[in-house]
Amino acid sequence: MALKKYKKIVLAYSGGLDTSIIIPWLKENYGDPEIIAVSGNVGQADELEGLEEKALKTGASKVYVEDLTEEFVNDIIVPSVQAGAKYEDYLLGTAFARPIIGKRLAEIAIAEGADAICHGCTGKGNDQVRFELAIKAFAPGMKIIAPWREWDIKSREEEIEYAEAHNVPLKINRETNYSKDKNLWHLSHEGLDLEDTGNEPLYEKEGFLEMGVSPIAAPDEPTYITLEFEQGKPVAYNGKKMNAKEIILKLNEVGGKNGIGLLDIVENRLVGMKCRGVYETPGGEILYAAHNYLETLCLDKMTMHKKQELSVCFAELVYNGLWYSPLREALSAFVTKTQEHVTGKVRLKLYKGNIIKAGAWSDWSLYSEEIATFGEDNVYDQKDSAGFINLWGLPTSVAAAVKRKNEQK
Repeated sequence: MALKKYKKIVLAYSGGLDTSIIIPWLKENYGDPEIIAVSGNVGQADELEGLEEKALKTGASKVYVEDLTEEFVNDIIVPSVQAGAKYEDYLLGTAFARPIIGKRLAEIAIAEGADAICHGCTGKGNDQVRFELAIKAFAPGMKIIAPWREWDIKSREEEIEYAEAHNVPLKINRETNYSKDKNLWHLSHEGLDLEDTGNEPLYEKEGFLEMGVSPIAAPDEPTYITLEFEQGKPVAYNGKKMNAKEIILKLNEVGGKNGIGLLDIVENRLVGMKCRGVYETPGGEILYAAHNYLETLCLDKMTMHKKQELSVCFAELVYNGLWYSPLREALSAFVTKTQEHVTGKVRLKLYKGNIIKAGAWSDWSLYSEEIATFGEDNVYDQKDSAGFINLWGLPTSVAAAVKRKNEQK
């Protein structure tokens, strides 16, 4: 393979199968360049253990482990929750993390004077687009290397063989080799038996779920929680003030115990194919539900409906790697305006995979019991509705009259 030589390559490094074998592969095929491994800590916890040592042993000359968790939550997750952004019910866990990792890769590559940036995304997936668009936004013109689009390896089984031949240590084997992505927001599972849409996910199998339990194994008694928001941002859990990151971690814990946040979905990837995945997003599902519940009190009808329309566009931008785009920034400005009065408290009941509304309160609530009541009131004259209906139905009446007239000719 005749490939260009590089002096220094920055590699997006997770320590997983793909990026573990990429280090020796780059050195073999790109003129023995210096490899700088960069791992973005977005809350993958134990996956970071031994990462630096492993990267150095497999050929990296330098390792960055960057704590991006606060930026991940405050700059990406919270604005997306405020937007109500869901992609085909998927809460965008992997898509949320890629922009800030790609941004940091570009920043480090520039600071290190690197010739290229490399990632381990396959040519079938969405992440190649997300990484590369973020890199283009902060390091335009930087060469990007994607081994999956270049090498002769065709499967994860062949990757394992390559790793074994090059003495690259792995935490997986051929039997448990689900393709996973983990961060503080979610965990995804793809591959193996899940590639057959006729197979039920092994929720009850020990070790399959990592962030929680199956609803079947959840407690027989419900758990009540309260969440407080200020201008659409979570600020307290069960009456205790916390930052958004702390709240998400708490929600992951209580949601996981109650079997919340499991999603089995066949989604439409950006590259055109359908792909089946199982996602665990316990805290995220609760946070979305609570925020939406509060918005039903605090947003007027027209704003809520327009926001629901635009949330689809917002989610597609995130999913398709366009976080750093003028349109996403413009939509975020709209969302921020809508959140000015989304302040209040929500109570939820969690029970065996279900999130049940149990009360909501806000000083900015537009709900009026006095107006909405079925009992006697002194603020709503029901006779007014007759004139309203006549005016609202005027176009319908005119169209019907014209139709009848022409039919009788």
